[in-house]
Amino acid sequence: MKLKKKPSRQRVLNTVHGYVFLSPLIIGLLIFTFYPIIMSLSYSFHEYNILKPNAYAFVGFANYIKAFNGDSEMGKVVLNTVIYAIITIPLNMILSYFVALLVNKNTKWAKVLRVLYYLPVVIPGVVSGVIWKAMLNPTNGIINRIFTSLGLGANTWLSEASTSMFSVIFMGLFGVGGSMILWISAFKNIPDSVYEAADIDGAGVLTKVFRITIPLSTSMIFYNLIMGIIGALQINSTLVFAPRQGRGYGDAIYFIGVKIYREAFVRWNLGYASAIAWLLFIAIAALTGLTFLTNKWVYYGDE
Repeated sequence: MKLKKKPSRQRVLNTVHGYVFLSPLIIGLLIFTFYPIIMSLSYSFHEYNILKPNAYAFVGFANYIKAFNGDSEMGKVVLNTVIYAIITIPLNMILSYFVALLVNKNTKWAKVLRVLYYLPVVIPGVVSGVIWKAMLNPTNGIINRIFTSLGLGANTWLSEASTSMFSVIFMGLFGVGGSMILWISAFKNIPDSVYEAADIDGAGVLTKVFRITIPLSTSMIFYNLIMGIIGALQINSTLVFAPRQGRGYGDAIYFIGVKIYREAFVRWNLGYASAIAWLLFIAIAALTGLTFLTNKWVYYGDE
């Protein structure tokens, strides 16, 4: 029988040192990620008012049942979220893809454009909300001033229900820089020899895009699709500046993320808010799983 060799003292010290350096991350994950996840699951089965910590009663699946049958707002927020996701996911993917194709050159101006397109992505959400509130002001906002100077007329933006959804989708287009960077990285992984062979065969620009670039970057298309689904269904950035505490006039931009915020921090019903959050998690997980089941069209490079 072969005896198991004991780890050396130096190896043990190296392991201890590794965990010491990792401890801030581990502690942060435990306190700010795993603990809130566990507590939110527990709260979802309770009636819990933040302002009344003693009023903590177990109600079983009552909060979940209420979300399906008993809350007149849920139908509206789900419909708004689905409409937003259906429009914004393909729109952002297509726009960011063609922007990446536009700046996928090693020229001076291409590098400058990459920086300009990516800058909105690094702006914090709260700061971005304040900026958009000023820019979309229907009276003296800079965007309406530009439209007026071009003879296009002023837009009502978030001040009317009929244009609120369009406004939120319009604002989302300024975040295409994040996906653009990922597309460029996918383009860089396509061998130059493939394009050289296409040039020899006399292939045009569109032929190379649709026969080479798109098929060989389907793995990144799939990744951006998944991230687009996750991000779109959690939209709640309108909280900072939209009318009626993020709901918009006529509840035109009343999304699930906004609903969760209002239940938890406006109505102080943390139990019900947690239940909606877990239902949203289940919906996102189901859609993600369904997307993975249909990924036969994805090329991963080792096939």
